[in-house]
Amino acid sequence: MTGGAPVSSRHSTIIVLCPHFAPDTAPTGTVMTRIVEELVELGHCVHVVTSLPWYRSHAIEPGWGGRRRRIEHTPWGSITRIDPFPGDNKSNLVRRALGFVAYSVLAGAAALRVGDQRRVDAVIAMSPPLTLGLTGWMVATWRGAPLIFNIQDVFPDAAVTTGAITNRWVITAASWLERVSYRLSDAVTVLSDDLRANVVTKLPPARADTVHVIPNFVDTAAIAPGDRNTTYRRELGLGAGPVVMYAGNVGFSQSLDLVVAAAERLPDIQFVINGEGAARDALAASGAHLTNLHFAPYVDADRLAELLASADLHVVPLRRGLGSVSVPSKTYSILAAGRPVVAAIDAGTAVPRILEASGGGTAVAPDEPDAFTAAIAELVASPSTRAAMGLAGRSWVVANASPAAVGQRYSELIQALGANRRRRGRPPGAGSGR
Repeated sequence: MTGGAPVSSRHSTIIVLCPHFAPDTAPTGTVMTRIVEELVELGHCVHVVTSLPWYRSHAIEPGWGGRRRRIEHTPWGSITRIDPFPGDNKSNLVRRALGFVAYSVLAGAAALRVGDQRRVDAVIAMSPPLTLGLTGWMVATWRGAPLIFNIQDVFPDAAVTTGAITNRWVITAASWLERVSYRLSDAVTVLSDDLRANVVTKLPPARADTVHVIPNFVDTAAIAPGDRNTTYRRELGLGAGPVVMYAGNVGFSQSLDLVVAAAERLPDIQFVINGEGAARDALAASGAHLTNLHFAPYVDADRLAELLASADLHVVPLRRGLGSVSVPSKTYSILAAGRPVVAAIDAGTAVPRILEASGGGTAVAPDEPDAFTAAIAELVASPSTRAAMGLAGRSWVVANASPAAVGQRYSELIQALGANRRRRGRPPGAGSGR
């Protein structure tokens, strides 16, 4: 990302702290890259502080090693990339936490130095990792700016619900850090009303209006309906029959054992789990006897539309209790590709509401193999229903989830926070915690 509108003194200067940024392939990196692109299109100057690309294999990508910090100057600001202390440490919470802390400290130090002036107009920090909340507050305080804390998943709630964290001391510390980070932020942005309700309970009543719902989005120009007979299908040897796919993080939050169970019960359907994560090895072992279950690594970002087109039906499973603390943004991409969705997620939460509003799929109760398998079988057996859902979902996402609208929402929030600080007469460098 090197283009964009030239920097204008009439617009804001913004620092963005995020764990991933293009060309890194993490979903959150895709989200923040596009938000920055939209802010640049609106004329803002943006300085991004992020990690060296590492998400795909939990190691710094070839060509990016050798230096712990790289700085790229752009027409619209800069990108500073620092060592993320990577490692395949998803099952080692201590190692993972130390990596997050070390990265957050380096990111904070780098953010104090970017730009050609001390004061900026806003700092946006993304979670996870939760540690970037305090980093963002420190940078915002020093640079005399309001802090916007962007929440992609509510942590530690999701990790506690899945059993990924059981140590009560770790839970207590993480919960304390979460609440402190919310209180130190001038604004907290979340992806859905469910996440907002969760965050509001952790703030004093008078601070409820600091939590804003700004959903994620999808690039409907880059991701559009395509022919199902793709090169990707041929690479995996999937044939011309029906294909059901899960594409995304293969972790413990996702109920991907449902996919294994469905593959076992529906042998005439090809199932694909595309992605990487801590649960992949165990899932692959449990489904090793199934010839219709295929595991594949992430594809390059420029093949995402092809990947999504390769399936006749996509699934979005999430463990019980997580629907209100996590919003799988992949749902928007699937709808943009004109493919129907079967979601196994808590009723009444964001994804089931999206599917109901759009007509782009169906939702069943989480962690129930019978209902999940039946929903897949019913849609696979009805090509006309799948086609109608695909068209409806595509139309809805084009109308309701544009990147430009999301970028405008962030720009307006930054302007409102700046105006509020000026009304209150806050001096340069004043902190935002209260």
